[in-house]
Amino acid sequence: MPPAGLPARRRAHLVGGGIGSLAAAAFMVRDGGMDGDQITIYDDHAVPGGSLDAGGDASGGYRLRGGRMFTTENYECTWALFRSIPSLATPGLTVYDETVAFNALHRSHAQARLVDRNRAVVETATMGFSMRDRAELLKLFVCEERSVGPSAITDWLSPSFFATNFWFLWSTTFAFQPWHSAIEFRRYLHRFILEFTRIDTLAGVKRTVFNQYDSLVRPLRSYLEAAGVGFAARCTVTQVALDPGPDPLVTGLTIRLEAETRSIAVSPMDLVIVQNASMTDASSFGSMEHPPSRMTKRTSHGWDLWEILAAGRPEFGRPAAFNDAISETVWESFTVTMQGTGFLDVMEALSDNEAGTGGLVTFRDSRWLLSIVIPHQPHFADQPASVTVFWGYALHPGRIGDFVAKPMEDCSGMEILQELCGHLALDLACFDGATCLPCRLPYITSMFMPRLTADRPLPVPPRSKNLGFVSQFVEIDDDVVFTVEYSIRAAQIAVYGLLNLPNAIPPVLRHDRSPALLLEAALKAFR
Repeated sequence: MPPAGLPARRRAHLVGGGIGSLAAAAFMVRDGGMDGDQITIYDDHAVPGGSLDAGGDASGGYRLRGGRMFTTENYECTWALFRSIPSLATPGLTVYDETVAFNALHRSHAQARLVDRNRAVVETATMGFSMRDRAELLKLFVCEERSVGPSAITDWLSPSFFATNFWFLWSTTFAFQPWHSAIEFRRYLHRFILEFTRIDTLAGVKRTVFNQYDSLVRPLRSYLEAAGVGFAARCTVTQVALDPGPDPLVTGLTIRLEAETRSIAVSPMDLVIVQNASMTDASSFGSMEHPPSRMTKRTSHGWDLWEILAAGRPEFGRPAAFNDAISETVWESFTVTMQGTGFLDVMEALSDNEAGTGGLVTFRDSRWLLSIVIPHQPHFADQPASVTVFWGYALHPGRIGDFVAKPMEDCSGMEILQELCGHLALDLACFDGATCLPCRLPYITSMFMPRLTADRPLPVPPRSKNLGFVSQFVEIDDDVVFTVEYSIRAAQIAVYGLLNLPNAIPPVLRHDRSPALLLEAALKAFR
């Protein structure tokens, strides 16, 4: 409490420790002039970062749930934020400066995006479209979004489209399935029209120096801690109390910390920003001997708060549009830790790419639709020089493998390595001493499910007094989910809206309105 005679200071309660909440706290401090010691981030995990996590060590195996690619032509809010966040790895530089310098030295130009069943690199300069494919894709691209509705990609594109080089490249880069939302697929075509022209080489892709936890989350957390922002770890917000009136007004929070449950009063001048669900909710790790456990929202309770808030409040969205079909939103990733560069040397010989200069290498004929990524080494800030790390994922973990007679979801880390060796015609002995940690992600593409606009709340709901939302499950015009940018843009919209800040939010750059770029994309489609 402030000393007697002084006005109360505005407090902020950020529910969830993902990149959206971290960014919201930074915007409050940097642009809103709020005192850091009046901001608390509640996270039911031990460390913040949400989906941008990474852990483990060289002896027991490193682990992460995936990796993110960036561009400097997009990600407007992300880079605007990280231009003001000091790098931890390179004193004197910001995270943005560090990232740009790193990518100037390690340029992406993948030369083996697809590999066939014969271990041959597939020529991907041609997209493989028929005239029908081109016509259907153009129809979806030019239509008004409101006419798409809750339709699926398969409602717009014929079966032949899903056998083209383009589909294998685009779907594995961005994790689309044929049954996913046509709206989201259309938005990606518009937002990443530049990437359409270079999807076969990923020449526009930028990467962070290390994994995104080490390169983005840790510097951002350090910045917030220096400002006095509080972090309540292993703390779950179970209830958000609302005033019974028609306008959203938070009056209190109920939190659970270990075995203790307590209430926190929230005044009308305070802010509450809720991370409504997470795409990595209910994820679970396996081991070399055991597959990941099959968790759901019932075991993790990660969707509970949004479902409670949305009950009877249509302006808060409809969670069931996204979390009711795990079979359509699940995939599985894995991280491999090993001594020496033996496997990286094999992949360099196959792809003609040094580690960190290629992209996804997808085994096109794999029943799992298996892909691997060889990042620049080291990929972890504390990774010893003698250790190498790579990761991969599969879009169809429920299917029987080509070399292991069981679904990927039922496979141990050793069995995943066996399947990978089969596709590369390698002896399993090449992975002697390696540790492969699989990770099942039941809701990882849930934000791609067919939906209506009203199924997602706005970052600041209509007439809201002090409540905002930030996640991959809010509605933002023209931008695309499954990106760091989406969470950070949502955070900026929520903070600026609730604080009535006059600052301009970086606009979504409309590369899709460039005649020269549209011509280049059209020429690419006819290759």
